[in-house]
Amino acid sequence: MTGLLVGAIFGAVFIVVNAQSPLNAVAVNFLRVAAFLGAASVVAMWFATARKDRKEQPTAGPRRNMFGRGYLIIVAAEVILLFGGVRVLTAWERPEQTNVAWVAFVVGVHFVALAPVWKDWSIAVPGVVLTLLGAAGLVLASTTAVAWVPLVSGVLSGVVLLTGTATFGWRTVTARTA
Repeated sequence: MTGLLVGAIFGAVFIVVNAQSPLNAVAVNFLRVAAFLGAASVVAMWFATARKDRKEQPTAGPRRNMFGRGYLIIVAAEVILLFGGVRVLTAWERPEQTNVAWVAFVVGVHFVALAPVWKDWSIAVPGVVLTLLGAAGLVLASTTAVAWVPLVSGVLSGVVLLTGTATFGWRTVTARTA
């Protein structure tokens, strides 16, 4: 559930930061409120699961370390690609909107790379979608539709992250109560 919590928070941030013009104010406010509510639901599921885990911990077997060496290598590469890529895009004088597309692309690739490390191929699905949304934004950034990059690569990526984390969180909570 901790990974889902992180994904939900980043999904909400993607939406809140990138919900902007050319969307109208009503759509922007709706998206931001929905992002907050989506993240809050995952936070609530996280607390419910953490409380239940604490009660059941003495009978639980050894836990798998999700944040081991493979994870650390992937996250280090992600940080280098994120910050290095943004600097390269700036040096190439690409529009500022290109940055959000690059972030979505790298975050998507990071999920795909984590799938075999975590032996959980379900994480590759949002990874592929984020990678595609990032790639679409990189293409859009080179067109007159550059103003739509934050929606395509930012807001839609956030929606994917929030929907995925809420869905998997709900499955986890309901499976434990069944």
